[in-house]
Amino acid sequence: MDKDTFFQKKLSLNAGGKLIDLSTPKVMGIINITPDSFFAESRVSDIASVLQQAEKMLNEGVTFLDLGAYSSRPGATDISVIEEMERLLPAVEAIAKELPEAIISVDTFRASVAEAAIKAGAHIVNDISGGSLDADMFATMARLQVPYILMHMKGTPQNMVQQAKYDDVFAEVYDYFVKKVYALKQLGLHDIILDPGFGFAKTAEQGYELMSRMQEFERLQLPVLAGISRKRMIYGLLGSTAKEALNGTTALNAIALTKGANILRVHDVKEAVDAIKIWEACNCG
Repeated sequence: MDKDTFFQKKLSLNAGGKLIDLSTPKVMGIINITPDSFFAESRVSDIASVLQQAEKMLNEGVTFLDLGAYSSRPGATDISVIEEMERLLPAVEAIAKELPEAIISVDTFRASVAEAAIKAGAHIVNDISGGSLDADMFATMARLQVPYILMHMKGTPQNMVQQAKYDDVFAEVYDYFVKKVYALKQLGLHDIILDPGFGFAKTAEQGYELMSRMQEFERLQLPVLAGISRKRMIYGLLGSTAKEALNGTTALNAIALTKGANILRVHDVKEAVDAIKIWEACNCG
């Protein structure tokens, strides 16, 4: 890639009136307000636990808190819009009130939930479906003008394992981004982050193929998020479990940084912050 192309990449976000500089990679901490997320230690079930986890992550150097109330692990149980809102909105409101410095992302593919969460104090929408599961999502994001994380997935959390079929996984994900970004820009949305969707309708082998070519997403001139924390592509390869996958996660996060990741979405904030500090110290960017 030539230097001119690199410097055209958008490396800032406006989140709740705060300008976030992504020229130095940032960390997004995962807070799951669900009973069935794949990594049990990431689950919280009450507001006090949400606030405790959020404060801990902020103290460890997190930039974004990503709150999810709908488990998107393979085969997860579908829940209603009402149940998702009842889990999510009190948590958003509590963090916005008690930790006003926090930048809150909400992990939802439903436009109505996203809009309610933004009104409750959230700043970013993280959509695992890239608008594919709710036809109103793109128009809603354009109207709200908040940063939008556009992830690649095929199918739904309930059937995505069966959708992991590609002639060329990178080419298909890249083409998906080209079409979706064009549609969002036509609607006037300014802040878009790309997420290749590791583990979503992708085998471990396909995930590693995507990682090996992730720097090629630079051509789209948008920030890239890597969400690989404790996923099967790591612990399956190592013959361990999600609980034992922190070391593998840190190793793969370091590789993601060398491949151009601007945001690391993780369960373990301190270790990701440390990885970024070491990456910066060796002038790897």
